[in-house]
Amino acid sequence: MTMPRRFSLIRSFHLADWITVANACCGTGALFSAMTFLQAPPERWHLLLACGLIALALMFDVLDGKVARWRHNASPLGRELDSLSDLISFGVAPAGIAYAAGMQGLWDCAVLIYFVACGASRLARFNVTAEQLSGDDGKVRYYEGTPIPTSLLLVMVLAVAAWQGRLGEELWGGTVMLGPWLLHPLVLLFAASGSLMISTISIPKP
Repeated sequence: MTMPRRFSLIRSFHLADWITVANACCGTGALFSAMTFLQAPPERWHLLLACGLIALALMFDVLDGKVARWRHNASPLGRELDSLSDLISFGVAPAGIAYAAGMQGLWDCAVLIYFVACGASRLARFNVTAEQLSGDDGKVRYYEGTPIPTSLLLVMVLAVAAWQGRLGEELWGGTVMLGPWLLHPLVLLFAASGSLMISTISIPKP
């Protein structure tokens, strides 16, 4: 009995692809946890859970590459799947966590959108230029711009803020009114991270 065509994509998944999907699931779970925190702000553990899921996503992101190389089954599908998962877990989810933590002013939202757009652009550039940046063995030797998983550092900052109860108006740096809109200076870390991702600096790949 043959498998219906609608299941043919799943049948083509390798072990590394399933690990990549786990990465995306962690990012999605982090978003859900951040939204739950917005519904029940006193329960800070929801926000801490969201931050923890991003750290778990990074573990899966590292593991999928190692498994793909070990089993010699890296593929264009796996590369695209990895980029989409990374955008969820290290782009959209950190921005959602920052919003839940209190960066909800209009300037804040503009910066967070910029951060996600930079992450998407950086991943697209990597996919397009991966062959040009790779050596004779096909392995990419260096990154152009900081990798999007470095956003985990921002998430760690938010985790410490959540642990200390420094959320909303209590976020480090306070708030600033720029024209009619509110800005949390802490959000500028996301602006800096996004700008570094789309920069042309070369970073050796481990």
